Amino acid sequence: MMLPLSIAAAHLRSRRRQTLVSVLGVALGVGVFIAVTGLMGGFQSYFRTQMIDSNPHVTITDEVRQPAAQPLAMLHPRAAVAVARILPRDPVRGIANAGEIMAALAAMPGVAVAPTLRGQMLLRRAGRDYAVNAIGIDPVRESAVTTLSRDMRQGSLEALGSRPDGIVIGLALADKMGAALGDTISVATSAGGESALRVVGIFRTGLEQLDTGQVYVALNRQQSMQARPRVINEIHVKLADISRSREVAALAEGRWGYKAAPWEETFARILEVFVLQNVIIYGSTGSILLVAGFGIFNIISTVVSEKARDIAIMRSIGMPRGSVVATFIVEGIAVGVMGVAAGWLLGGAGASVIETFPAPGSTDGEGGTLMVLQSPATYGLAAGIALLSSVVAAWIPARKAARTDPLVIIRGAT
Repeated sequence: MMLPLSIAAAHLRSRRRQTLVSVLGVALGVGVFIAVTGLMGGFQSYFRTQMIDSNPHVTITDEVRQPAAQPLAMLHPRAAVAVARILPRDPVRGIANAGEIMAALAAMPGVAVAPTLRGQMLLRRAGRDYAVNAIGIDPVRESAVTTLSRDMRQGSLEALGSRPDGIVIGLALADKMGAALGDTISVATSAGGESALRVVGIFRTGLEQLDTGQVYVALNRQQSMQARPRVINEIHVKLADISRSREVAALAEGRWGYKAAPWEETFARILEVFVLQNVIIYGSTGSILLVAGFGIFNIISTVVSEKARDIAIMRSIGMPRGSVVATFIVEGIAVGVMGVAAGWLLGGAGASVIETFPAPGSTDGEGGTLMVLQSPATYGLAAGIALLSSVVAAWIPARKAARTDPLVIIRGAT
């Protein structure tokens, strides 16, 4: 094995410029792979954290996945006439026995619950109307299932407990309305009637949909404005282990019949976008490493062409084909290893620089910067792709050199 190593080292030293270019190509590919995939991984991790923590892990609503069977169809299952869409004149909306359901869920280990009443609300200020999604909450229990209390920028969520006429709005909505802490906003609901609420808190989650289209009021106040006393239509569930979300949702839905959506179902569209984004990112950055492999292929192909006569002589004096192949594969591996080492340093330095850039939409007060997720898996994957492409790029010309008949080469040279 020492002979292939010494020959490979001699080849690389004799073509230092080409060797350096190949090493730099691999290093650039590895560095870009680490920096770009780390940046996208950091963005996705941040978005998932914001998205998951800002919302309950499981949401139980007063809906059902499958509509109930029609009474007439149950009475005459084989009737020739189909009956559909027969509904009560005044359907009762809300979760029945909500207290019992919440008590049973709260008794489970690692589970916190909070009751809510969701409804549409129209905010009126300075002659303009703003349609929002209003959520009636118990401030103390809601703080246990979401990060809303930590997202407060002004005022406090707990103020809803002491001020029945309070309302908490998003920072983006406050800027749009020109409202500040302590201002009064006229409110109208679909149940009819208007009232005046005072802004007791302003929050910012970083998610535009929530910061502009969602407001919070006290649960009893929401029930009064929506003309639905003692009614709740959602139960928010927070889990200590979010991997149990599907399990808990299936258990709740099977036991009580109400639709229970885990966070994976609620944000399925966004998670699908992340999968597509990963395919594009890994494909584009991985192609850079494949292009670097062509540089290795080029240098080894050139060496094979230039050293054809030397290879023939070594083969004629008894050097086995495996040793010839090993010589050039060692060259490819050597270039790949040097490129990977340099690429790791380049990628780590690039990631550190990217982390100093301010994140889009961040403010100086919050000091938000871009997040880069640097994990051993990313470094290992970059090294694996680089070394694999290096070995393949070296093996193709090495295989050709090993199969060449030494007599043909020597006769051609003479």
